[in-house]
Amino acid sequence: MISYSFDNKSLFKGEKRWFPIMGEIHYSRYPDSGWKEALLKMKEGGVDIVSSYVIWIHHEEIENQFEWTGWRDLRKFVQTIKECGLSMILRIGPWSHAEVRHGGFPDWLLAKCPDARNTNDEKYFAEVEKFYKAIYEQVKGLLLKDGGPIIGVQIENEFGHCGGLTGDAGEAHMKRLEKMARETGFDVPLYTATGWGGAVTAGLLPVMGGYCEAPWDPRITEIEPSGNYVFTYERNDHAIGCDFGLGEGITFDMTKYPYLTAELGGGLQVTLKRRPIAQPKDIGAMSLAKMGSGCNLLGYYMYHGGQNPEGKLTTLEENIATGSLNDMSIKNYDFRAPLGEYGLPNGTYGEIKLYSLFAHDFGEFLASTETDLPDSNPITPENLSDLRTSWRYKECEKCGKKRGFVFVNNYQRRRKMAGHKNVVLASTEKSGADIQFPAIDVADKDFFFLPFNMKVADGLLKTSLATPLCVLNNQRKVYVFYSAAKPVGSLAEKDSSVCSAKDASVSLYQFEGEVPDCDIVTLSREDALNAHKVSASGKEYLVVTDSVLFQNNQDGKTELEFEDCKKISFKAFPELEKVPEGFSAKKCGGGFTVYTFDQDAAESPKVSCQKISEDEKTAVYKISVESWQNGLDDLFIDIGYAGNCARLYENGKLIDDGIFVGENYPWSIGLKRYGKNAHDFTLEIDALKKDAPIFIEEWPDFAGHGSLKKVNGIKARAFVKISAQL
Repeated sequence: MISYSFDNKSLFKGEKRWFPIMGEIHYSRYPDSGWKEALLKMKEGGVDIVSSYVIWIHHEEIENQFEWTGWRDLRKFVQTIKECGLSMILRIGPWSHAEVRHGGFPDWLLAKCPDARNTNDEKYFAEVEKFYKAIYEQVKGLLLKDGGPIIGVQIENEFGHCGGLTGDAGEAHMKRLEKMARETGFDVPLYTATGWGGAVTAGLLPVMGGYCEAPWDPRITEIEPSGNYVFTYERNDHAIGCDFGLGEGITFDMTKYPYLTAELGGGLQVTLKRRPIAQPKDIGAMSLAKMGSGCNLLGYYMYHGGQNPEGKLTTLEENIATGSLNDMSIKNYDFRAPLGEYGLPNGTYGEIKLYSLFAHDFGEFLASTETDLPDSNPITPENLSDLRTSWRYKECEKCGKKRGFVFVNNYQRRRKMAGHKNVVLASTEKSGADIQFPAIDVADKDFFFLPFNMKVADGLLKTSLATPLCVLNNQRKVYVFYSAAKPVGSLAEKDSSVCSAKDASVSLYQFEGEVPDCDIVTLSREDALNAHKVSASGKEYLVVTDSVLFQNNQDGKTELEFEDCKKISFKAFPELEKVPEGFSAKKCGGGFTVYTFDQDAAESPKVSCQKISEDEKTAVYKISVESWQNGLDDLFIDIGYAGNCARLYENGKLIDDGIFVGENYPWSIGLKRYGKNAHDFTLEIDALKKDAPIFIEEWPDFAGHGSLKKVNGIKARAFVKISAQL
């Protein structure tokens, strides 16, 4: 059995330092029939640890009537995590927040214990103990010690920050919950607690957060630039939960614990009042800033979106009626996450994968490094003029050289940063005073990290203007990089290529001494975003495709599962041992082989939209979809609309809803879960008033009208799934 532990610098997996990627998915917000595919997509994106709340109201909405079936089948979900070869941190609460009604507390609990989290009353603890025991019965035999995937448990959430006791009373509360969990049977190596905003951690392993914006903020104006884009020794995000009050400082000793995150925003869930749009590079640049600040675990909330399940007594979303300051969607919990509500990846998926591929091959080293912020590094996000840099380094025990990475961030969400010409990155005294990179130009919205004194096979890469992505550990090693920094007067690499290290571009790769005997792959950034590392028959391959791709390994065989609404193709290096059945192969420039599926993309069934009524407040449309029993895996309809919010019904039942964020962001709905039969949906769009007291980043053009409630167009995308056995 592999052990898990930590010191003040990082986690350990066995005897090795570990830099994992963690991603949140809520099993009770996603169909159980899709769990395996969802988890395999998360694994393909680089997730090592799956985290999930056990949301109390989803399981015991009515007192003593526990529900553990279907979407709520926790045991089946954990078993599926094990089947997929992933680990898990179980967030048992009892309070979750998670944009759920009463933060996950059932109504009956609050009727019995109105003070709930704000008390150390035995009456409340007795109810929590009952809940903990019910959870344990579902996961019994699935803890790490039993050969299961559960390596950790989170106690409570944002306790002492978003409600809950503080000081000694708060410490006593958290310790009591931990004691109950352990006595119930949750014997796991890692016990965690959220640590931001002055939260009480009570000696548990603190995990931090960071979001690119604050949709929960009560203001309806552009807010101050986020501090999550600066390199800093500060681990706190004061904006999280600011609807509960401005976050306070750290309550634990940072010298005793590693810098780990559990809630980097993988996206943002919008509210009716505030509707920011999380862009892929918003998340990518924020992740880089955390890595450059010494973070040794990137944990994303959410990594996979979903839907609120059906309630028996009420709808289950957070809203003003339940005491929240914000109204949320009734059903939709897409979160603009890397994997959306219906399982499709967006651009953020690739941005995070750049770091996860790197962490899997270089994370042990990175987790062992020290962090040094130069005196010249700006520490406030309002500084848009000075270049932000950080150095992570470690002294080599054999040669005495300092090795590591320099991080550069010239990205601040929704702000324009000054450009910097002819920049020479030179190491600090601490990180190794002999390091000097070739001159580069840094433009607004550039962010990257670069290696120095990097071991490459039997050689030393003194500096590089390309960023390492991964290593193919074949008989002849292959080091994969992607275009990052721009040499002075040059543009970023647009074409990917393979060559021996001896033939690598001297403008990108500066070796010291003898050039090593290995291959170098230099990807364009676009190809890197679409890159996957694939293992088959004891060999590793680099696969690049803009189709959805995940690996399914069974009986020692590797199957590549492709999904797309267009013709499927991919390129690979090295060349595959055999051409997958149904594909044709062709050599292409740059050293790659392109594989194309010999069948054209499937034709979409007919989708029509007709307005059936309209009044001052609401426009109503009928959307008709033909049956699609023709071998399609899924059918997405993209509804372009302008209005305040929209609701989709079938046979009078609400199946999904959306909050409008801009006309450039259509509402995408996957129909597989609703059946491949013909459908007649009813779409309601509420009027968006020109003077509505809300914040929208991209307001529509009202064209002289006082309000809008209209469909701009509907597009259908028919997805096929193709398997390629290697």
